[in-house]
Amino acid sequence: MKKLFLIIGAPGSGKTTDAEIIAERNTDAIVHYSTGDLLRAEVASGSERGQLIDSFISKGQIVPIEIAIATIVTAIKDAPSDIILFDGYPRSHEQMNELDKFLAHDTEVELVSVIEVVVSEAVARDRVLGRSRGADDKEEVFNNRMKVYTDPLADIQAFYETKNLLKKIDGERSIDAIVDEMELFIESKI
Repeated sequence: MKKLFLIIGAPGSGKTTDAEIIAERNTDAIVHYSTGDLLRAEVASGSERGQLIDSFISKGQIVPIEIAIATIVTAIKDAPSDIILFDGYPRSHEQMNELDKFLAHDTEVELVSVIEVVVSEAVARDRVLGRSRGADDKEEVFNNRMKVYTDPLADIQAFYETKNLLKKIDGERSIDAIVDEMELFIESKI
C-alpha cells in the first residue's frame, strides 16, 4: 500500500524545498511530487488526459478538479516508492473533499498525515518578496497567493485534525531543523 503525506504551507514556507531534501536523502524509499509538476508532466506525455489538461492550461483556465485528482491519484499509484510526499495540496475545501472521497474508496493509497509547515505572514512575505519589497505588483501577487492559502486554511486544518492527521511543524527555524523534524516524523509513521 502507498503511504501518502500531504505537505501544506503558505507561499514562502519552504514546504517544497523541505520535501525535495527529504526525497533526495531517501531516494530508494521516498518520492516527492507537486500538483503543477504532475500536470505539466501529463501534458508532456501527450496522453489523452494530458491533451485535455493542456486544453485548459493553454487558455489560462483552471484544470477541473476531477481531472487534477485523477492525475494525482494515478501518479501516486504509479510512484516508484511506497512513500509519497505531495506538496501544495489540497488548496481548497473542494480539493480536500474530492481527494478525501477518492481515498475513502481506494484500497491502494493510505493518507498517513498532513504536515503543515507553519510560518507567519511576515516571514512568508520576507521570503517571497525579499529585497524587492515596494514593488506593488509583486506585493499584490503575494497578497493574492496568501489569501488563496489562508481563506480555506481553518477548514482544512479542522478537517484533518478531526481525523487525527494534522501535524504542524515550525517553519521559521533553520532548514536543517525543519527537515530533520519532518523526516523523523515521517519515519515514525512508516
